[in-house]
Amino acid sequence: MSELLDRRGIRLAEKAADREDAIRRCGQALVEIGAVDPGYVDTMLAREQSISTYVGVGVAIPHGTLGGKDLVKRDALVVLRFPDGVEWGGDRVSVCVAIAARGDGHVELLAALAEILLDDDQARELREATDPDTVIRLLAPVQEDSNS
Repeated sequence: MSELLDRRGIRLAEKAADREDAIRRCGQALVEIGAVDPGYVDTMLAREQSISTYVGVGVAIPHGTLGGKDLVKRDALVVLRFPDGVEWGGDRVSVCVAIAARGDGHVELLAALAEILLDDDQARELREATDPDTVIRLLAPVQEDSNS
């Protein structure tokens, strides 16, 4: 498995009071796996204020602003599942795939992730995942695309 998706960054039973709390939890997970400096969390919140990271089918992809790239130590993904859902600007999010990327790698990550989300079965499986191995299997194409 690529170093992009650290098993410690897969958290499938999270709770969040609101969108900001969910983003903070995502950012903290990135900090805890050593991918970003703590200040990156603020850039994730700033990104969300400028444009929603909701991508549909119950999934959001929080990530930092361009100015936050200097706070990224290594490219990484974390996956947080909120079984109770989180209100997200009029939508309901149950999974956040948070991204930390130093260069333009996030563009390829987003494209690969979009392909997974366009597949109804895979999107549902991601939203309903209760086992980290399921998440790793589903996101393997994302990691492979980022390594090519």
